[in-house]
Amino acid sequence: MAAWDLSVTVVDLGPDAPPVTLSVTSDLHVGGVILKLVEKTQIKRDWSDHALWWEQKQKWLLRTAWTLEKYEIHADARLLFIPQHKPLRLGLPNGITLRLLASFSSPVFQTVMGICRMLNIRHPEELSLLRPVEEKKKKKDKDSAEEIYDLTEVPLSSASRPCLYNGMPAHFADSPQMEAIYKMLSITQPPPAPEVIAKQYRPASVVDKAHINGRWLDSSRCLMQQGIQENDRVWLRFKYFAFYDIEPKYDVVRLAQLYEQARWAILLEDIDCTEEEMMLFGALQYHISKVSQSEPQLMSTSAAMDDLDSALQSLEVKLEGESSSASEMLVRTAGSPELNDYLKIFRPKRLTLKGYKQYWFKFQDTSISYFKSKEESIGEPIQQINLKGCEVAPDVNVTASKFLIRLLIPAPEGMNEVYLRCENEQQYAQWMAGCRLASKGKSLADNSFQSEIQSIRSFLAMQKTNAGSHGNAHAADESINTHSLVSPRYHKKYKAKQLTPRILDAYQNVAQLSLTDAVMRFLQIWQALPDFGLSYVVVRFKGSRKDEVLGIAPNRLIRIDLGVGDVVKTWRYNNMKQWNVNWDIRQVAIEFEGNINIAFSCVTADCKIVHEFIGGYIFMSTRSREKSDTLNEELFHKLTGGHEAL
Repeated sequence: MAAWDLSVTVVDLGPDAPPVTLSVTSDLHVGGVILKLVEKTQIKRDWSDHALWWEQKQKWLLRTAWTLEKYEIHADARLLFIPQHKPLRLGLPNGITLRLLASFSSPVFQTVMGICRMLNIRHPEELSLLRPVEEKKKKKDKDSAEEIYDLTEVPLSSASRPCLYNGMPAHFADSPQMEAIYKMLSITQPPPAPEVIAKQYRPASVVDKAHINGRWLDSSRCLMQQGIQENDRVWLRFKYFAFYDIEPKYDVVRLAQLYEQARWAILLEDIDCTEEEMMLFGALQYHISKVSQSEPQLMSTSAAMDDLDSALQSLEVKLEGESSSASEMLVRTAGSPELNDYLKIFRPKRLTLKGYKQYWFKFQDTSISYFKSKEESIGEPIQQINLKGCEVAPDVNVTASKFLIRLLIPAPEGMNEVYLRCENEQQYAQWMAGCRLASKGKSLADNSFQSEIQSIRSFLAMQKTNAGSHGNAHAADESINTHSLVSPRYHKKYKAKQLTPRILDAYQNVAQLSLTDAVMRFLQIWQALPDFGLSYVVVRFKGSRKDEVLGIAPNRLIRIDLGVGDVVKTWRYNNMKQWNVNWDIRQVAIEFEGNINIAFSCVTADCKIVHEFIGGYIFMSTRSREKSDTLNEELFHKLTGGHEAL
């Protein structure tokens, strides 16, 4: 074969060094090219992390056994010989910026796995990287350079879980400085000053909320292919709101970062909540900040206890799987328990006033039937509603005695909405617990029915205001900066001193919680908000002439009409038969059971991002406890990769 010249730029030789020219033949493999290159530079060093990057084609030549011919490389190819791991500035949910080595050559999914392994965050599949929102810099801010914590010295390990020492990865136990960085990752930050909150970008509408989702990086391509350079800044955030197997003992960093992401979502009004809920969020933040100053959050556990715990956990899994159906049969045959009571029902149709009608309701197994009156309950019901697979959301205001259960019932053309109005707390707790169990296919005979009622009651108790209680709140507490604990909407609505008694009122109900319990409770209340877990994208449906918003949730898609600002349709993933993307015209098409087909093109994000969200959530639902230690990366790429991955 004829020899020809191939020139390669070796970045380590400096910016002014000319490219190194090698004499090669087309049947030489990439490994041979690298060997020749290293010999010619005559620099003695570890080159094992270096690889060839083909600039015109924007791709790495990582298959060292492939020949130049197979890669279709000719003399005009511009090749760079560069390290695969380079420093990256990583902004975390708690506002801290780290500088660490990340892989620029593997798919972003693997890069995130490596970052999470280093930071000791389990279940990295729930997180991803996105391009940051540019903050407006004032001239006088020029000098205030942000503080960056350097982790570039941390060696990159390939172990799936980091080796722990005193409850933290061994590489953080090397020096007091490293230990201090780990502590910053794993403890919650103090409440931000009101001016810091005011300076942040706040979405004013659902369309504004959609813009952030255009910034997610593609999980199946590497950082270099997406224009990310050495020392660039990216954000690490939870992307999929399906948090699996949260275990406070092992998830110190994961919990702290999740809490920070949730808290900022509430402070910046990324997610809507009622005034009562905002006061409770404020009280919990105040309590968490107070307790975290006195209570060290790092939990150090001994290896022996960890082993015992995991043994008990796997036993629990086995027992769950083997629960005898004989005992279940007995409960069923002995007459399954039911709830009977008068409730009010309302079915909202768009643009109607809310009119509730009272009926006699009967809750049996996983369905609700209602009758005109108690006397008529022997006959045929007016309607029977099967709750299996439905959505259940609370709509409660304790002080106003408003106890509503919002049900979204699956129907062929989408979801039907029904509101049930309860008279009091006790009735609400029982019916809400029943609805939650039924939506998962469990009956009232299930063992968890009573504990579900109990958790709903404790949740309601936290929202009660204790009249006359703020007299005995500490005088020192009166100085809390309440504008640091609530979103700017309430800064305008109330003076700080008007908010103090309300937040202290709610604080009375949470003051006994430990730090971990308070953080967990904050996350539970956040997850119970009606809009929780929705990521928005502006789309245009096929055949429509106007833009609409698609909301992507862990278990469903919703269509929002911007004219009305209302949810027009809901489609659940478990009714989805298939979805695909026409990459040429950038259109997503989805087919649901009952011959329902939808298709749309994306306006504010690439259709690959929407494709990845849907595939990602379906992937999240396939995880199970038996396999929780092994991540099926291949399946993730199959579901999210699109044609590039194949």
